[in-house]
Amino acid sequence: MYAGLSGVANDMSLLSPLPLSSHAKPVDSFPQAGELENELKGAVRGKVRFDRGSRAMYATDGSNYRQIPIGLVVPRDAADVVAAINCCRKYEAPVLARGAGTSLAGQCCNVAVVLDFTKYMNQILEIDPLQRFARVQPGVVLDSLRARTEEHHLTFAPDPSTHNRCTIGGMIGNNSCGTHSLLGGKTVDNVEQLQILLYDGTQMTVGPTSDSEFDRIRQAGGRRADIYNQLRVIRDHYGELIRTRFPQIPRRVSGYNLDELMPEREFNVARALVGTEGTCVTVLEAKVKLIPSPQHRILVGIGYQDAFIAADHVPEILSFQPIGFEGFEGSIVDGLQKKDAPHLELLPQGRGIVLVEFGSDDPDEMQDRALRLIDRLKQLPDPPNTRLYTKPEARHVWHLREAGPRAAAFAPGAPPQWEGWDDAAVAPEKLGGYLRDIRKLMDEYGYQGSFYGHFGHGCIHMRVSFDLQTESGIRQYGEFVERAADLVVSYGGSLSGEHGDGQSRGALLHKMFGPELIDAFRKFKAVWDPGNKLNPHKVVDAYLPTENLRLGADYNPLQLHTNFKFPEDSGSFTKAAERCIGLGACRKQDSGTMCPSYMVTLEEEHSTRGRAHMLFELLQGEAITEGWKSEPVKKALDLCLSCKACKSECPANVDMATYKAEFLSHYYENNRRPLHAYAFGMIDRWARLASLAPGLVNRINQAPGLSHLLRRVLHLAPQRKMPRFASTSFQHWARKHQFPMVGGKADRFSFREAGARQVILWADTFNNYFHPETALAAAAVLKHAGFGVRVPGTHLCCGRPLYDFGMIDRAREYLQQIMEALGPEIDAGVPIVVLEPSCASVFRDELRNLFPTEARAERLRNQTFLLSEFVQRHAPEYQPPRLARKVLLHGHCHHKALMKMNDEEALLRRMGVDCQSVDSGCCGMAGPFGFEKDKFDVSQAIGERVLLPSVRRTEPDTLIVSDGFSCREQIFQSTGRKALHCAEIIYLALGKKNSMK
Repeated sequence: MYAGLSGVANDMSLLSPLPLSSHAKPVDSFPQAGELENELKGAVRGKVRFDRGSRAMYATDGSNYRQIPIGLVVPRDAADVVAAINCCRKYEAPVLARGAGTSLAGQCCNVAVVLDFTKYMNQILEIDPLQRFARVQPGVVLDSLRARTEEHHLTFAPDPSTHNRCTIGGMIGNNSCGTHSLLGGKTVDNVEQLQILLYDGTQMTVGPTSDSEFDRIRQAGGRRADIYNQLRVIRDHYGELIRTRFPQIPRRVSGYNLDELMPEREFNVARALVGTEGTCVTVLEAKVKLIPSPQHRILVGIGYQDAFIAADHVPEILSFQPIGFEGFEGSIVDGLQKKDAPHLELLPQGRGIVLVEFGSDDPDEMQDRALRLIDRLKQLPDPPNTRLYTKPEARHVWHLREAGPRAAAFAPGAPPQWEGWDDAAVAPEKLGGYLRDIRKLMDEYGYQGSFYGHFGHGCIHMRVSFDLQTESGIRQYGEFVERAADLVVSYGGSLSGEHGDGQSRGALLHKMFGPELIDAFRKFKAVWDPGNKLNPHKVVDAYLPTENLRLGADYNPLQLHTNFKFPEDSGSFTKAAERCIGLGACRKQDSGTMCPSYMVTLEEEHSTRGRAHMLFELLQGEAITEGWKSEPVKKALDLCLSCKACKSECPANVDMATYKAEFLSHYYENNRRPLHAYAFGMIDRWARLASLAPGLVNRINQAPGLSHLLRRVLHLAPQRKMPRFASTSFQHWARKHQFPMVGGKADRFSFREAGARQVILWADTFNNYFHPETALAAAAVLKHAGFGVRVPGTHLCCGRPLYDFGMIDRAREYLQQIMEALGPEIDAGVPIVVLEPSCASVFRDELRNLFPTEARAERLRNQTFLLSEFVQRHAPEYQPPRLARKVLLHGHCHHKALMKMNDEEALLRRMGVDCQSVDSGCCGMAGPFGFEKDKFDVSQAIGERVLLPSVRRTEPDTLIVSDGFSCREQIFQSTGRKALHCAEIIYLALGKKNSMK
């Protein structure tokens, strides 16, 4: 037991000092970093980054720990890895091989040179469907491999919840498992061969070793023979202890896999290295086993009274041979309800939710097992609620299980919850007893936390309300994990059932294995890494669980003045910057919108997580010392498209668009804004002026000489065409056609006298001055639906482009003008229909963040609707016109993030439209982003990922629909296809020809 864990005394002075937190350790602790950096830059073809910003970005993973690395290497190939380690060895620098950086026990942060394989070394080298194996580089993302192998009805069995961004190398390091370990076991059970590199430069291929092969290796001599001889000595000396002290349960992940060296396991050196967390070797390539993938799957949901009763029934359910068996507590559902998470109605009623999946190539056999389970459960004295899901429902339910627990941990009003005791495993038949006892222990310490995890294999995850910011809280945390470890050992369990030991559990392994096997682990590491240079002090001779904390008792971040009020973070930018917990959902590439810049660059710097880590470090004032003036932070934020996808897709709801605007507002207090910031940020004013002579302005914009000069001055991409101003604005047209105007003194009237079904059609800059035909169509649709349409009669703008350049003061003034000009209408509850999603998002999002306590702002927020939202929710009796056409629907990022696409899709389908809603992510234009010269390539790459190829593949008579001005502009300029607004589709169905004449 280490200092301070025998109890928390009232007088802290009587206790030994806590281990140092991350803030008490030096930022620059490797004196030869400069020489090493120069050496690496001369030897490595990939990226070498030793700047403070890059180091800050890799200082933490998904755990509670933080260690600022020496530097970063992004190798292009195996030769680069060899060269990098040769350089590090010359200077005796530690090395940390890293996957997606989502580890939860601290094994992916260290004072070392970090090797990030994900950008370049991410290739699938071979798939052999006959012999059922694949060869991969360590940076291959799991889902990329699974997508390829599914073509042959095969799969790589382990599938942790991070499957869409975790790497095979990281899974090998962690010995990952996942939902379907019932089907195919842990990663260790699915590795056949590894190509490895040692710190001393030795390379070899390892796998199972027959006696005859062992003899050949020994006779050949050299470093490999020496290693194999030492491994045989370890096995023979500790064999009996390995057999008796290693828990015989499905999810023993703690410790090194010395059992794989036993004769009955064929002296499998590759599998012995699985789960060593980068502390022994660096993996250059892996040969992994593939197993048949059941082609038919069905999911059963079961709701018990509580999680304890659910756990008691695990053995009975296992008798039906499911391929997946997950569970979680009802309190997780409560947290998701507070966040208005979708699809919660699909979960069965109960406080202990169980998901049981069956799979088979025979759909009848699979269905029969599922129905027999349901029938059996119905015969119980107090039967649980059950539900059989369709395939679409099952996808939603699985998403709730994968992202829900951590999302629920950030529910409004909930105390912060952290990793730290998140991964213990016991025999499945003992799960009910263990859960009851660990809950008693949590109650004793006053901790909150919910159980979830792999019930079928007895592995339980939880995030707990540890206090990691006060000395007494940290001492309590240290004492709790000691007692929790004792509890798990008393059940014959494993401290880790999936997430690994790292720093969270490394110092506790003696409780589980005893001193002799701890000595065996130390010897095993020394065989491979005698100098302790590979991920030192993780697993073996590990740091204490209370050391290197990302927070800590001395956590004292800068308290900076902000323009936004951050009402969802107790008014604190510091709290907002703590949201990111390193899960890396922003590093996915296969679906959704977050994070568009990462999807095409594969750079941590351009992920939401990377940017969030930079902002966190800014507030520490340690690695990044320039505060709001920081150039590394500015650089990291530069490719953020402010798409807001992270606000909805990130489990912790990190809001990078807001953080970027906040940072830029202060950065430009000390730096001059570029000219294009004023050109684009204040586009509403320039558009208003241009409307006085739109033809002349269009000719200037298109004239070769003047256009070239304009592009040069504003730093615009030469490939872009300037959008043309319309010959007349929508407001001018509306006034000419005697639409009632609002917002000016002369326009004031009583809405109560005018009737109840009145709306204001918002004249945004883009649909007013560039595409007024869209607003005309919307006015006609609203009238057709039975509403009286009013139009703002004065120049009002939500200020959306201002946020892209940090012009928050001006944006606040714009919103104040709106609330003043439309005050009576807002107070009267008149709905405002907005056509441009990015403008609607200002009223839904930024407005509240700037005026969180103002009643009129809240009313405006609640009364703002997109057209499809309004028609669906306020005119349910409206029968839209029929349109027998095919439509390819692309959602604007803000539309998908804040308002969702459900109403738009439903409205189009009510019209009889054959609607394909494509998972196209971001279009890449993002307002001014796609027009800037130095961002054009990234903009196009984002569009070319899904959206633009999808548009090109559509038949000529298929209508392309997107409500965002930027999206329509990107589609037109990149494909020549003209996309329409939803309003124009309905107008078309009315048989109208849209014209401003």
